[in-house]
Amino acid sequence: MKILVAGATGMVGTHVVTQALGRGYEVIAVARTPEKLVVEHPRLTKAAADIEDSAAIAPLLAGVDAVISTVGIGVAKAPTTLYSVGTRSLLAGMAEHGVARFVVISSEVADHWAHQGWLKLHVVLPLLQRFLGATYDDMRRMDIVLWESAADWTAIRAHRIRNAPGVENYRLDPEHVLPHGWSITAPGMATALLDIVERDDLKRKHVYVAK
Repeated sequence: MKILVAGATGMVGTHVVTQALGRGYEVIAVARTPEKLVVEHPRLTKAAADIEDSAAIAPLLAGVDAVISTVGIGVAKAPTTLYSVGTRSLLAGMAEHGVARFVVISSEVADHWAHQGWLKLHVVLPLLQRFLGATYDDMRRMDIVLWESAADWTAIRAHRIRNAPGVENYRLDPEHVLPHGWSITAPGMATALLDIVERDDLKRKHVYVAK
């Protein structure tokens, strides 16, 4: 399988690249400064591009089987279009080259809060929305972009991604918020992304993933 990883130098993206190479994939690692990715491999191609620039992204998608997007702005408070416009750009390039499979990280905060337990519903999620609402607002716009596309997408509703070493098992539920699902490690998220991109039963769904 040949995959394109957007946000390849980020906390999760670097693990996706290394784990994908370990699975025998051919990988195109896309980032604004791909030289930050210290991994070298015969099946790895590094490419400098802004995913919001559809003209720069489209040529990189030729011959690709699937796209995994791990882009993010962390805890920034400023308004952003990275998730929505970046996803639209990736999907446009995918459509141009006949690529259907797309897996992307979203957030529980961007989900419908009625799905949540009492503590998250009344304390945790309102605080996150209050202080980092611009990020989650754009993730909600990204949801609209996904639903309006013809792609076979899967979006992961995660809570907190921790920068921790080692490979971690994860739980996945395609319908419901996971009990005690407070976090997942970056390697665990990478494993989930790669497992999901290989599955046919999670297309055009939001799924919940946690430790």
